[in-house]
This record gives sequence, C-alpha cells and structure tokens, in this order.
Amino acid sequence: MENQIVVALDIGTTKICAMVGRKDKHGKLEVLGTGKVESVGVLRGVVSNIEKTVKAISDAIAEAERRSGVEIGVVNVGIAGQHIKSLQHRGILTRHSLHDEISQDDIDDLISDMYKLVLPPGDKIIHVIPQEYIVDNEQGIVDPIGMSGIRLEANFHIITGQTTATKNIAKCVQKAGLEMASLALEPIASSASVLSGEEMEAGVALVDIGGGTTDLAIFHEGIIRHTAVVPLGGNIITKDIKEGCNVMGQQAEKLKVKFGAAMANALTENRIITIPGLRGRSHKEISEINLARIIQARVEEILDLIYWEIRRSGYERKLIGGIVLTGGGALLRNITDLVELHTGMSARMGIPTEHLAHGYDKEITSPIYATSIGLILNGFKELQRGRQYETDSNYSSNAVPATHSKQTVDMEDGNKWYEKIFKRTKEWFEAEPDGDL
Repeated sequence: MENQIVVALDIGTTKICAMVGRKDKHGKLEVLGTGKVESVGVLRGVVSNIEKTVKAISDAIAEAERRSGVEIGVVNVGIAGQHIKSLQHRGILTRHSLHDEISQDDIDDLISDMYKLVLPPGDKIIHVIPQEYIVDNEQGIVDPIGMSGIRLEANFHIITGQTTATKNIAKCVQKAGLEMASLALEPIASSASVLSGEEMEAGVALVDIGGGTTDLAIFHEGIIRHTAVVPLGGNIITKDIKEGCNVMGQQAEKLKVKFGAAMANALTENRIITIPGLRGRSHKEISEINLARIIQARVEEILDLIYWEIRRSGYERKLIGGIVLTGGGALLRNITDLVELHTGMSARMGIPTEHLAHGYDKEITSPIYATSIGLILNGFKELQRGRQYETDSNYSSNAVPATHSKQTVDMEDGNKWYEKIFKRTKEWFEAEPDGDL
C-alpha cells in the first residue's frame, strides 16, 4: 500500500476540499497536499448549482495537484445532506452444505441481498453495514468466517439517500474530468479520522457540525448503531448574527469566526467590537456578550435536535465515551463546555491526528479536515478489499515534477468467477434427488 495514492473530495456547503494522501511503511497516513476553495453551488450538503460546483471542484483539485505534485484522476467522495436516512434490517441466507465453512462469498451474498430492498421512490442505498451475525440461532457473532452452519443471519444498518442527490454529485465529479472511486457518508468518514477503537467499543456519539448540516454517528461495541442528519449548521448561526446585529453576511461570518463564543456566561469581560460603517456611514458597535448570546441560542437548538436523535437511538445511557465534536462549527469557543452542560454527557474536540504520520502540517489538524482525512482512510480500506479502482503512482518524496496517475481495475477476485460457477454446478448435480419427485 506504500506506493498507492488516494485522493479525497469533500463537497461541503461552505468549502470544497481535495486532499491527496499515501501510507508510509508503518501504515500511517502522509498528507501530500490539499486544495480548499469556497463552495458556492451546494446548499445543505446537496448540489444546487452544477456549473458552480464543477468549477469549485476543478479549482480545489488543481490546487491539490500543485501542492502534492500528483496528477489526480480518481477521487473518493463524501455525501451528506438532509435527505440521508438510516434503517435497520435483518438478512437471512440458507446455505447448501453444513460441511463447508462460511466464507466471504456467503457474507457478500447476504450484503448484496440488502441492495434489493424495496425503498420509497427516489431513494437509493449508499451503505450496507453489518452489525452482528447469527449462525444457526447462535447470536452475537462478530466474524462468522470459518464457522460451520446452515442458516446465516445478520443485522444490518442501512443508509439511504436520494438518487438525484447522488447522481448530481457523480455528474459534477465527471464534468470536472474525474472518476468517482467510492461514495461514503461523511459522518462515517469523519469518525474514522477522529475516533479511537477504544472509544467506539465503549460507546461514543460523533457530532460533525458543518456549514449546512450537523451529522450524527453513534458507535457502540465497535459497531455503528445509528446515523442521522440535522438540517442546521454553522450557516444558520451566521444568519442569526446577520439579523440580530443588523450587519452584512460577510461581516457576520467574520464576527462568528474571530469573536464568536458558544457560552455567554463563560466570557469574563464584555469587549466592544467595532464594525466599519457602510459607504461612509457611522461605525457600529456590538457587545461580545450579546454576540455570544445569539450564538448560544442557536447552538442549543442544534444540540436539542442531536440529543433527541441520541435518545431515539436507544443508546443514550450506553455512551461511555460521550460526544466528540468535529467540523468547522466545533471551532467555536467554549462549545465543549456548552455540550456538557446542555446534554449532561462528556465532550471533547475531535482532532484528526489519530492515523497521521509524524511531521504533518499543523493546518490539517483542524476539525475542518476530519472528513477529508477520513475519506482517504476509507479509500485505502476499499483498495484492500479490491472493490475500487487503484491509483498507481511512482511518486517519491524527492520527485519534483507531477507524476502520472492512472487507473487499473483490481481483477484478483474476478478471475475466479468461472471457478465459482463450476463449483455450484457440481454441487447441484451431486445433490440427492428430491424424494417427492
């Protein structure tokens, strides 16, 4: 995996970020370059303007290519938005032989059956995630490969989204001259970069506060248990500041980023912020505590919706790891204190350094890049499974010119298709005849 390069493309409401990464000899992630531009064609995680989004993607990719020295052809894309839903379902597979061990093929057959579920019109399955397996009524099995049994069952966490939303993302990627290797739910990607295996085992809720939406992913006993998307994010806070302080949108965003705090009571002094007047008009003065009160009211509303989702999942009392915050909205001062006070659960900031190699740039340690780093990690997992295109590169740390990045299909499993057909045909002929016939 050392010479393989994976590219992440995070299409968000406020930013579009492209990130190029590879793994070193110790299996840690090296970020070779990033490209981040303002997103103008995406609304609440959903593409609302194709042309603007395509241009932003192209700009982000060009900047990432320039910084990394790698020519980008294949990307791993994240998806979010209010249209994302999740459901639980159980699958059953009756095997032909008790003597043959359960193999990966059996699990793949069980997962592929889930894609045949009847969904509401316009919905499409994005992820099918096994939670636990049952072999001949023996429950709580995490990995059934190698076991013997006739009846194989599994509980699945299924994530769905609107077909039009996924098609629009694919169209934007294609128009930008790229190929989409995988599509992953953004909170799942973020969790891969900021959560430890110990936290996922103990029980933890990841809350990714983005520009247009706030995403939730709940883990318990190392398995994802619940996902949800709240249609409120950092942009709604900016809008409240704009209306509450009677300032322009750009000024409201700067006020939030530079002086914003999530708890008014935590501020020890009430500084006065002066904003230049419009076209020679007099300056406007805003109290820092009043600004914090506006922000706190909206953040509390977002937390109410997130906490309702946590209670709905049934894991409210099982999250020993509490809440981990990530995304641009997590950069607000005192937000972890407000989360602990408002929900009664412990909270920490999610910094995406869990899987990074030493010597990383300080810039990418921001929660803003959690999704991009997670998408790269997800891309490497898909490469190991042989389920996506590989991006080969002769990139080396000493190389100055841009390297060629091409796509080769992993056919390791595909070459054995005829063996599977021969095996099943042989079993069918050797089976005992039905006595009723």
